[in-house]
Amino acid sequence: MSSIAYFATGCFWGAERRFWQMDGVKETSVGYMGGARPNPSYEQVCTGVTGHAEMVAVTFDESKVSYQRLLEEFWTMHDPTSLNQQGGDIGTQYRSAIYTSTPEQYVTAVNSRNVYQNVLTSAGLDEIVTEIKSADGVPYYLAEEYHQKYLQKNPNGYDCHSSTGIAYPSAGIHA
Repeated sequence: MSSIAYFATGCFWGAERRFWQMDGVKETSVGYMGGARPNPSYEQVCTGVTGHAEMVAVTFDESKVSYQRLLEEFWTMHDPTSLNQQGGDIGTQYRSAIYTSTPEQYVTAVNSRNVYQNVLTSAGLDEIVTEIKSADGVPYYLAEEYHQKYLQKNPNGYDCHSSTGIAYPSAGIHA
């Protein structure tokens, strides 16, 4: 069965590549969510006036990869304690966010945040600032074609990803 998940980790190019490389991920795309302007352009999103986040949509086969496993990748591929910034990328479009497509995803996302926060707190790090919301009624606007699979088209392209360097705690074998 295919499901969809939405993640924002700062610049969407590197995040998309991390997800498309995972077994069980069927398709990825990059786009914009969480803002006020319909069909925003990249240039508009970059000004911060639209309120959108750079988002990766991940279509995955639940029989091959769990939503929990996608979340573990999400938490460790960026710094979820950094508000509206990842490395040198600064602005609300670079915020950390999860938009859930089912009530079950919402519960799993919140629980995974709490687990990861405990590990970060133990390591002396700050609070997670990730926005976790339902995707219900929140349109996903596909980004321009040149952004899609950008790092496949440009293998040496910019891949900004900060991270806390803290692994997600192992809870056994994942689907």
